[in-house]
Amino acid sequence: MLQDSVSKFVQRHYGFDTRKEILASPRGFSTENWRLFAELGWLTVPFKIEDDGFGGFATDLMVIMEEFGKVMLVEPYVATAVLGGGLISELGSAQQKSAWLPQLMSGTLQLACAVAEPDSRYNLASVTTTAVVQGDSFIVDGSKILVLNGPDADQLLVSVRTAGADRDVHGISVLLIDANSPGIRKHSYTNVDGHRAAEITFTRVKVPATRLLGAVDEAYAGLERVVDRATLAVCAEAVGALDSLLAKTVEYSKTRKQFGTAIGSFQALQHRMADMFIECQLARSIVMMAAMRLDSDAPDADKMRAVSAAKSRVGKAIRKVGQEAVQLHGGIGITDELDVGHLFKRVTAIETLYGNTDFHTARFARS
Repeated sequence: MLQDSVSKFVQRHYGFDTRKEILASPRGFSTENWRLFAELGWLTVPFKIEDDGFGGFATDLMVIMEEFGKVMLVEPYVATAVLGGGLISELGSAQQKSAWLPQLMSGTLQLACAVAEPDSRYNLASVTTTAVVQGDSFIVDGSKILVLNGPDADQLLVSVRTAGADRDVHGISVLLIDANSPGIRKHSYTNVDGHRAAEITFTRVKVPATRLLGAVDEAYAGLERVVDRATLAVCAEAVGALDSLLAKTVEYSKTRKQFGTAIGSFQALQHRMADMFIECQLARSIVMMAAMRLDSDAPDADKMRAVSAAKSRVGKAIRKVGQEAVQLHGGIGITDELDVGHLFKRVTAIETLYGNTDFHTARFARS
């Protein structure tokens, strides 16, 4: 039922031309769509029942994200609901949850997670942004890059170092910082896939101690769990986008003629599209495995391995299916007028989000 609800929405109201209009708007996403997501209950899906959510199951999140991926939905669902809301749910106190999560689920709060730094290279423990205690506040200094939804976020969830040296797992904390606080400077930009992001610099930003999520110095484990869930979400989104690339390539091969016949009748091209189909199915299967593992009682180490296995396998599928789709379409495959080029850009961006294929292959091997 959840998949059917999302599928009907994207088919009826999220065509390629509509998406282009949304991207051209001042915010880069539709506030009307966001309110609708809240009314339909989609913003409650990543949250547990005890947080007044839909259940917090990774399999439900997978279903939503796969449908979103088919149309390259640009609303900041992962940035706000999965990452931002996930950190509040994972680390926040009961008071913090009751203050912020209802606003998120009602569609009135936009969040962004600032965890990546210029030299971090996907390592969540590589944090040089500092937070020094001063009375009943923290003074934050440092910079963050690739903050998805950073230009429009009302609140920023920022990983900071409160103890230890760079790359130490111990000594990392998470602060919830008002995005309009004095001392914050943003450089906003649009990624290759159309999504908005920002580089954010913090210069002696004063943050009340009550904005600390969880115990001081002990946020790394929770941060890793939430980012793994976001990684699964974008893997599922990629599966949906790859399905669209395959379907559009097969359809094009039936109508594009060369030497007086449809190119889909050429056996060599049929073999290439069959390989694309296999890659799509392998990607879907491993994402389903990872989602079920996250919903299980397996140890955190096993869940981490499952997510890395999925991201590694999906990354290989992205390269194979994306490149084949463009090549089989020919030059038109990279034009702005055809959705295939946009799908290719989106899956290419996903391949690098929260750790690229090489990073997750190595992470899987180490664990």
